[in-house]
Amino acid sequence: MALKKYKPTTPGRRQMTGYTFEELTTSKPHKALTQSLRKKHAWRNNTGRITVRHQWGWHKQAYRVIDFHYIDKLDIPAKIETIEYDPFRTSYIALVCYRDWERRYVTAHKDMKVWDEMITSKNAKLISWNRLEIWNIPVGLNVYNVEIIVWKGASSVRSAGSSATILSQEWEYTQVKMPSGEIRLIHKLCYATLGVVSNIDHNQVVIGKAGRSRWKWIRPTVLGKSMNPVDHPHGGWEWHSPIGMPYPKTPWGKPALGVKTRKRKDTNKWVLRKRDWRLMKK
Repeated sequence: MALKKYKPTTPGRRQMTGYTFEELTTSKPHKALTQSLRKKHAWRNNTGRITVRHQWGWHKQAYRVIDFHYIDKLDIPAKIETIEYDPFRTSYIALVCYRDWERRYVTAHKDMKVWDEMITSKNAKLISWNRLEIWNIPVGLNVYNVEIIVWKGASSVRSAGSSATILSQEWEYTQVKMPSGEIRLIHKLCYATLGVVSNIDHNQVVIGKAGRSRWKWIRPTVLGKSMNPVDHPHGGWEWHSPIGMPYPKTPWGKPALGVKTRKRKDTNKWVLRKRDWRLMKK
């Protein structure tokens, strides 16, 4: 995918880049697989208080129902009918038609094209966008739509341009290196899709102006030290003075930055190596 660069007609357009959408084959979704979301209330509760900060406004959008389970379509081939844009996720989606004439949306592969074939099977061929049990995938291959819990559907590695790597096959578990750098044990009966998620240049897009973030429901974010003491523990004094405390805090007074927040200690036994922030920056 190539990105387009806008002409510098305004200061905001000078560095702005955007998608060419050259991979997409249609602009209208399959109506039977769309849902209307409930009316949004700017992330405020019934008393009018903000419950989620830095979010506001919305565009009228139709939610596309994506199939992340695949399990009831085992050994049924499908053909790709369209590659489409989804406003609710960073990756593109594909409309597939199974041999039993049922249509579903799936996460698109970066090289997927119309009329390509895909299948979900325990021993599917090692072809991109085929889905198979993770113990049948050779070491070194990239996968996405990874299933963490058996039969629960794809829950990880679904964002644009992401992929995990198979490191080794040991006993009843497979070692998988996640995009964050974390090495995790996954049961061999879990399923994964071969390849890399579409829209690989998503992280290269330059927003260019604040208004474009507002189109994405994002409100401005400011430093805590720029606020008043009543609004943030870091607030007060003049200009950008030090926070005046031994460690940074959240707006609600809890420790922040570098503090471990993982609560699911019962799943630590599946993590062989924690995520590496240096790898994430690369």
